[in-house]
Amino acid sequence: MSRIFGQINQIGYVVRDLHAAMEHWVAQGVGPWFYMDPVVTDYFRYRGADSGMKMAAAVANSGDIQIELIQLLNDEPSLYKDFLDAGREGAQHVAYWTADYQELYDHALSLGYIVAQEGAIQGGRFAYLDTETHPGTVIEISDVGGAKGEVFAALRDLAAGWDGDDPIREFG
Repeated sequence: MSRIFGQINQIGYVVRDLHAAMEHWVAQGVGPWFYMDPVVTDYFRYRGADSGMKMAAAVANSGDIQIELIQLLNDEPSLYKDFLDAGREGAQHVAYWTADYQELYDHALSLGYIVAQEGAIQGGRFAYLDTETHPGTVIEISDVGGAKGEVFAALRDLAAGWDGDDPIREFG
């Protein structure tokens, strides 16, 4: 997949308890964590239809890899709900970041990938590709061409110099 999407930038975990998951990762030396509860999306679609999915999320870096934790706050349709309904919890997706989102999005579709869910947060678009038919992790592509990329770079830099103080911080 690296020939198509580039390097993996993020591993996303769907969890039932965001704060317990952050505490677990802090105990493993990963932090600081930045969380939003709730995350406000500009829009969110699941399998082509608008969805009122609500979530809380947290991010931290382990080296250059961002760890994302997602906790659903309602039962609206999403791949996250599908994952939990299947009795799973844990690693759900790997994300590839791009400053040329539309080009990568169009390229993925031209290769036969199907968008299972997509949306935007503060203008930064994302799409999860329907890869559940093959055992493994869902692929997310995410636009980091604007402010989101700058924030993610700053969080990575904070993690590199983190001394263990103030491990869980509210974002925003």
